Amino acid sequence: MIKTCDVLIAGTGVSGVYSALNLKENLKILLISKEGLRDCNSYLAQGGISTALNRDDIEPYIKDTLIAGNYKNDKEAVEVLVRESRSNIERLIKYNVPFDRTEKNTLQYTREGAHSTFRIAHIKDQTGKYIMEALYKELEKRSNIEILEECTLVDIIKKDNKCLGGICNYKGEEIQVHAKSTLLATGGLGGLFTSTTNFSSLTGDGISIALKNNVAIKDINYLQLHPTVLYEKFSSGKRLLLSESLRGEGGKIKNLKSQEFVDSLKPRDIVSKAILNEIDKTPDTPFVYLDLTHINKDYLIKRFPFLYNECLKRGYHMEKDLLPISPAHHYAMGGIKVNLSAQTSLPNLYAVGETACTGVHGNNRLASNSLLEGVVFGYRCAQKINSDLYFSNSSNYPTKEDLVEYLKEKVDENYAKLFNC
Repeated sequence: MIKTCDVLIAGTGVSGVYSALNLKENLKILLISKEGLRDCNSYLAQGGISTALNRDDIEPYIKDTLIAGNYKNDKEAVEVLVRESRSNIERLIKYNVPFDRTEKNTLQYTREGAHSTFRIAHIKDQTGKYIMEALYKELEKRSNIEILEECTLVDIIKKDNKCLGGICNYKGEEIQVHAKSTLLATGGLGGLFTSTTNFSSLTGDGISIALKNNVAIKDINYLQLHPTVLYEKFSSGKRLLLSESLRGEGGKIKNLKSQEFVDSLKPRDIVSKAILNEIDKTPDTPFVYLDLTHINKDYLIKRFPFLYNECLKRGYHMEKDLLPISPAHHYAMGGIKVNLSAQTSLPNLYAVGETACTGVHGNNRLASNSLLEGVVFGYRCAQKINSDLYFSNSSNYPTKEDLVEYLKEKVDENYAKLFNC
């Protein structure tokens, strides 16, 4: 079978879907998912999505990201992430993402490890789920976007050193998809590990395809453990992540003697290393504890309803039981090397989200920067594709309005405002 489209997007997490929604509606888009639409790590995100609070918070936020990444970050990418964070949060709000709010109807923020202040917008303890559901509803309104579930990208089509689409396995049948632009948003590689917070289906497909086709890879050795994952003796594969916001709201990490041995709000690599060192002292008991027993039960149920119920299913009452934890694989900071517009080393091939490496995270991602990276660079990717394909796809001679929209994307923000005078 052969299908044609303007843009092929592999992956239905936040970066792939957000990119699709920000492409021009005169572009024909094919959006494919390896399993179901919702089988993506974005859907699992608990804590929230970071954002600069205001102009005064831009430099502190940049600094926090650099410190967490051990200054191995791409500084320019970090500045883009932070400076464009607020505008993308506003776009999510326009897509009806129901962020938690204060009594004054302003965004409510929490704090997580290595953040110097409360700057993480959230929806209870299932931020990813609510963001994705809002974006999926937007997809339903777009007649130019076709979705295929249970459709796996197995390779790209390459000719004359250009990407011309992809080869997919759709329910056992091979499909060749001819596309002007191809976007890899295939997620991470946690499915390769026996202990992970990821879906088992996320096995680094995009990175594998890039390696096969000599597309540049960057920092693939930068992998992150999440320090607070519920320990279950007989579990294997995907485990229950206990959100970093639990510590941001007062949770403490303690050893088997109920002693605090690490600052719970240090960067993830520091906390994970401290926990592993502590576990080494008691090899017959391979866990430590997350202590929430000093926090009011009603508050825990209201603020963390999903996690409270998930722990209850496993026999733990957050308000009175110490929760056994140990680190597990969580995130890949490295991946397919891209520029600030998500372009790879192969023309017409783009990558966004966890499968890409913008360099923004350094070798240790700052908490709640993953959803933000997906939307900031997903938006930038969409604007680049729009710029390249918009006029080439117009069935009519470009109008004055077309030209204005095109120029707005090319000039700086202040100059663009002149078109609205």
